[in-house]
Amino acid sequence: METRKVAFYTLGCKLNFSETSAIGRQFEEHGFVKAAFEDAADIYVINTCSVTDHADRKCRKVVKEALKHNPEAFVAIVGCYAQLKPQEIAEIPGVHAVLGAAEKFQLVETLAGFRKPAAGQPGQVFASPISEATEFHAAHSYGDRTRTFLKVQDGCDYSCSFCTIPLARGKSRSNSVQSVVERVEKLAETGVKEIVLTGVNLGDFGLQGPERERKENFYDLVRALDEVEGIERFRISSCEPNLLSDEIIRFVARSKRFMPHFHIPLQSGSNKILGLMRRRYRRELYQERVALIKEVMPHACIGVDVIVGFPGETEADFLETYQFLNDLDVSYLHVFPYSERENTLAPTLPGRVQDRHRHERTTQLRSLSEKKKRYFYEQHVGTETQVLFEDDVTNGQMEGFTPNYIRVTAKYDPILVGEMKRLRLTTVNPQNLMEAEEVGIEVFQH
Repeated sequence: METRKVAFYTLGCKLNFSETSAIGRQFEEHGFVKAAFEDAADIYVINTCSVTDHADRKCRKVVKEALKHNPEAFVAIVGCYAQLKPQEIAEIPGVHAVLGAAEKFQLVETLAGFRKPAAGQPGQVFASPISEATEFHAAHSYGDRTRTFLKVQDGCDYSCSFCTIPLARGKSRSNSVQSVVERVEKLAETGVKEIVLTGVNLGDFGLQGPERERKENFYDLVRALDEVEGIERFRISSCEPNLLSDEIIRFVARSKRFMPHFHIPLQSGSNKILGLMRRRYRRELYQERVALIKEVMPHACIGVDVIVGFPGETEADFLETYQFLNDLDVSYLHVFPYSERENTLAPTLPGRVQDRHRHERTTQLRSLSEKKKRYFYEQHVGTETQVLFEDDVTNGQMEGFTPNYIRVTAKYDPILVGEMKRLRLTTVNPQNLMEAEEVGIEVFQH
């Protein structure tokens, strides 16, 4: 019997990538062979996102591309967009099945045989109400032995006025500290050197079981993981400022394995807009978090999420955000123009910002981000540090990261893939990448 091939395409966040990997391993356990997307697979699984713009257009495009590679392929759609708009997706030509949040980890069993609907019929929908997505499904990425994205938390109990994630992923729920530690110990045996902890609301880690009892917290997890032998680096992917406690920050500062790198969503530097967004903090608390990080880890890298063009954001409000970020000792920004989402409060608010203003404000903050990143990098020129190299190669160059997330470029050397190398940082090139040299021998320049 011929082995069937399955291919995957993932849109969105690191959490989605970890879940795609977990689903991929389920297929392999059932005898499927994982194939490249362009490799004429028998089954295509597309993991969608609802946060980025044009989810429908992107989904349609990937489906179309999949069927170019194999017009007879079976196409299944999972992910946040699949939970939010299952019927709409089922009508896309070429889509054969849509699975919601509670069903996606049973994809192989649910679609045993992978039989297509009759010609002209919409795809099958397997999407329960989001209230039924109560079980925590552990997941981690694989394939790159250097870094692994490890899902330890899912869902969100917050109700930010712009966000559909609670509707797409359900309520906050977590793995246990013991289960995470056991999974990390197994990953260490495979040669993984760095683990990035991921979740929808990572700092809310600890709600477990059907009753969602808070048995543990994120600080408990961080302390336990710091004792696991065999993993050289841990990173915290993103943590809300109101949940990134002083004790976590101070612990990372003295940690053996947690890197001096934080990604802290801000969304706006205007307290007025933060209130309209229903965020659970104000700019003053954010400022305090940044100040403490820099006090105990002056070399730490701090990334920031920002949304511009939110309803009610005047030019003065935007300038307040710009000035707040300009004055803040942060290292880079992830900037998103606000986009309307169905079934959220934000589109009903007055003061819609014109698209051209959203674009202009996005451009201004992205320019500020490049300046901040270059300034942060330049502060480290001349220092010696450990760089962990990835296996991505572009135009004969490979890249790696320092503990504080400075991206270093070097000439490709297969021996360096997945290895730590002590280097001296030398210069920031025009692409805002750090160049380096081996201590004593200049061989790593671009």
